[in-house]
Amino acid sequence: MWPAPVSLSGTYVSLAPLSQDHAQDLAEASADGDLASLWYTMVPAPSDVPANIDARNATSGMTPFAILDPKGKAVGMTTYMNADATNRRVEIGSTWYRASVQRGPMNTECKLLMLRHAFDDLACIAVEFRTHFMNRASRNAIERLGAKFDGVLRNHMIMANGTLRDTAVYSICQHEWPAVRANLEHKLTAATQK
Repeated sequence: MWPAPVSLSGTYVSLAPLSQDHAQDLAEASADGDLASLWYTMVPAPSDVPANIDARNATSGMTPFAILDPKGKAVGMTTYMNADATNRRVEIGSTWYRASVQRGPMNTECKLLMLRHAFDDLACIAVEFRTHFMNRASRNAIERLGAKFDGVLRNHMIMANGTLRDTAVYSICQHEWPAVRANLEHKLTAATQK
């Protein structure tokens, strides 16, 4: 399996290999803000969390994580996906957080940890991000990371509600990583000083 499961730790967030041990916390996290009702996302309903954990762990090319707050409570999920070891490319996606921790430093640090591991430890040449074209909040968050917009895959997926998803694709290339890392580290320093 590439990337292999790994634990990553920071100040605001830690990432642990996703398991059923996180199911109860993640069911509560999904209920916080009724995230599953957002039509342009794929957040599991609280009752679907255990099956979603099993599915992520069983899918080839996926390395899923529970996102943990400083007390060790799972507040969301994220995944390395569409992994291509031969070409050293990976996507960071299927990320979501409970509503009460959104718009804080957690996502910035989570992405910094995952990008650092991808570029520095796995020697990736590119890391990709994808989101629903209509999910403006997600697109803004990806752009704040420093990812560049690659384009739109039109009619890329059929959503659970039957609508067709246009997928916005972004990436960070290996040569861009030093500047992206400096920017994310600066954002975290600024958050600490508040």
